[in-house]
Formats: sequence, C-alpha cells, structure tokens
Amino acid sequence: MPKVYIGADHGGFPLKEELKKHLSEKGFVVEDFGAHSTDPVDYPDIAYLVGMAVTENAQSLGIIIDGAGIGSCMVANKIPGIRAACCNDLYTARNSREHNHANVLTLGSMVIGTGLMKQIVDLWLNTEPAPGRHAGRVAKIIQIQDRFQSLHNR
Repeated sequence: MPKVYIGADHGGFPLKEELKKHLSEKGFVVEDFGAHSTDPVDYPDIAYLVGMAVTENAQSLGIIIDGAGIGSCMVANKIPGIRAACCNDLYTARNSREHNHANVLTLGSMVIGTGLMKQIVDLWLNTEPAPGRHAGRVAKIIQIQDRFQSLHNR
C-alpha cells in the first residue's frame, strides 16, 4: 500500500480528521501536513507541503481538502511531477487515476460530505493507472512539463 500524505485548510480540517481515521482503519500509512485545527491557514501552504512530499516519494499519493478543492489543485499542479485532480464525484475520481495517473487528489469540503468523501477516496486509491494509450498521453503531459522546466532552467 502506498503512503498517503494528507492535508487540509481550516475549512477542510473536519473532513481530514475523518479521512485520517478511515485510511488508518484500512491499513494505510498516513502522514498529516495540517491544518491541525479550524484556526485559519492558507491552502497554498498545505498543498505545497503535500505536493512536495509526493514528489519526494514516487510510490506515495496525496490528498488535499479545501473549500472547493480547486485552489489546492492549482497549487499542487505547479510542482513538477504532480498530476493533481479535483474530484468531487466518483466518475472523475476513477478517470483521474485510470486515464491521467493522478498522484494527488483534491476535494472540496463545501461540495461533498463525509460519506461521499470516503467513497471517492476509496475508489481513487483502488484504481490503478491504465497502461497503453493512457500511459502514452500521460507521457505527453510529462514532456510538456519538462519543456517548461528546461525553459526556466536557462
């Protein structure tokens, strides 16, 4: 089982706490990057920490919860090697892993509840990245990322 790095802003804190229990009961090793209360924090800080942890451990996955799931997704996708997907339904959760080989899942605490969150996370974690044409498309995503990285390294 891959290690799962999780994080949330203050709005996502209650769902994150439920998710930690849920994942631990299923046998996952979970590392929590905050928030550690409902005191205000900035989602970019949490998304950065989770994203960096995933890039440093290629076998790991990340899950971030903020109000809509969109902001954390945008931040995480700025980190080379991250393919984050905001999935607030089951279809996009499966598709993001199977077709896009997502390694970070973002969720919206103002969009979903605890029950749906658990269903999305379980499906996402249990969906394997597909080979073949999907892997080829992911390779193209990585090539585009590499082109921009080389431009910035000049």
